Amino acid sequence: MSLRSRRRSSLDKSKAQIDMTSLIDLTFLLLVTFIITMPALEQGITVALPKGKTSSLPTKDNKATTITVDAQGRIYLNNNPIAMGELEAELKTRVEADPDVPVLVRGDENLTYGAVMDVVKLVYKCKVHRMALVTVED
Repeated sequence: MSLRSRRRSSLDKSKAQIDMTSLIDLTFLLLVTFIITMPALEQGITVALPKGKTSSLPTKDNKATTITVDAQGRIYLNNNPIAMGELEAELKTRVEADPDVPVLVRGDENLTYGAVMDVVKLVYKCKVHRMALVTVED
């Protein structure tokens, strides 16, 4: 065997390796970040819900429409700010598309009774048949 072929065979045997430790650390860091932030993204607007007995509510799989009234009295439709007149038009459109559309009304417990009732009256005015007031379990 010549000297040249011995050098080639020794060079061919060495393989390049990549250290995967830092990539695995980064992957777990991203995983933990997403686990922590996903519940906050689902809820959207933070409101202190009143306590009460809860029953089964329509879930997002049933395409429920969520109306939220925060502590300052601002109204949100599926986490997007909306005015009362626009809310009425949007609800009427959704009821025309699906008469059994479920509507969940989330109101901050520090609101006055009238602020939440204005939204509930609007929901009834739009002829929504399935509506629920969202509370937290005692």
